Amino acid sequence: MSLSKLIRISAICTASLLATSAVAEDFTIGAAVAKTGWLAPYDTPVLDGFSLAMKEINAKGGIAGKYKMKLTVRDNRSDNAQNSIITQELADEGVNFLIVTCDSSMVHATAAIIVEAKIPSISSCSSSPTLPLTGKGYIFANAPADNMQATVQATYAFEQGYRNAYLLVSPDIEYTMMPNYFATVFKKLGGSIIGTGNYALNQPDFAAEVSKINALSPQPDVIVTAAFEPDFPAFIRQFRASGSKVPVVAGDGIDSPTTFGLGDITEGVVFTTAGFPEPGSTHAAFMERFQAHYGRPSETIMDALGYDLAKVIATAIETAGTTDSVAVRDALSNLATVHGITGDITFRGTNGTPTRPVVMIRVTKGKAEFVSRSIPDAALVPAPKF
Repeated sequence: MSLSKLIRISAICTASLLATSAVAEDFTIGAAVAKTGWLAPYDTPVLDGFSLAMKEINAKGGIAGKYKMKLTVRDNRSDNAQNSIITQELADEGVNFLIVTCDSSMVHATAAIIVEAKIPSISSCSSSPTLPLTGKGYIFANAPADNMQATVQATYAFEQGYRNAYLLVSPDIEYTMMPNYFATVFKKLGGSIIGTGNYALNQPDFAAEVSKINALSPQPDVIVTAAFEPDFPAFIRQFRASGSKVPVVAGDGIDSPTTFGLGDITEGVVFTTAGFPEPGSTHAAFMERFQAHYGRPSETIMDALGYDLAKVIATAIETAGTTDSVAVRDALSNLATVHGITGDITFRGTNGTPTRPVVMIRVTKGKAEFVSRSIPDAALVPAPKF
């Protein structure tokens, strides 16, 4: 074989290796989330949906045909101290991106680590509108924000003819204070807040709160809460057992099989969430692929949130055209429209909390009944507050 032919073959092989290397380049995503503990029912299904989307993206050659998504998961055990440890570990390992836990208080506590390392990060399912404020441009929310959900809740309540609302809140975490945003919007629309009850997370007995509500005269037209498991089931059991039939409006924390398995006591409960698999929709098609992939049905909106989260990250990287963290962060903050299975998602001009549809669901005979899908009037949405 001639020297010139050897050189040509060598050049072709080198080019092929370089092309293969480019296609196989990893984009490493660290997940500092809960696989165990009270947060696991929220973080873990997000990763299930994310992993399915990641598999589909990688099967097509990766993001823009150049970057393969690689996921590294660490369990924070639903503990603040452990969450800080694993977030620092992932930062030290040089991950390109972070999925941080659903509880905003834990994320706020690790904001300094994330900002120092300049790692763009998105919470798995936090709806906190304050989350990006401590992240200095590096931390983004994923679910419909508390103030946006509350705006949809208040608008719905007012349109139903409700004029007097009672709030049930817990000061223990930011999410369970969502009804305070409801109050702002509801009063702006012309409604009144006639009382507020406080509870502690994991409170087994709501007798005092139930008695307080039942003693009100006149009775409220609606109870508004962002309680989730195990608090919401404990409250609604005792509330309905007292004989009260006052309607209840809640947040996306109760979008779970537990709510639909409580029988008649949750009949008519209305809550906001991120999506609903209407027949023929891309969300419904996702449900079929999820079933085929995992051999079990998707029973929580968190699966869909995770799937869309992967699409958001992939779109940001493709837009940036690089894995540089600052470039990816900038691209993410300027995403105009990502066509997610739950609806179109926008980050441009949102200061880190996405504009995305808020869906209202009614519990009807143990099933989810679609009520509405909307993006709230920006003029009504209250400003974030700690």
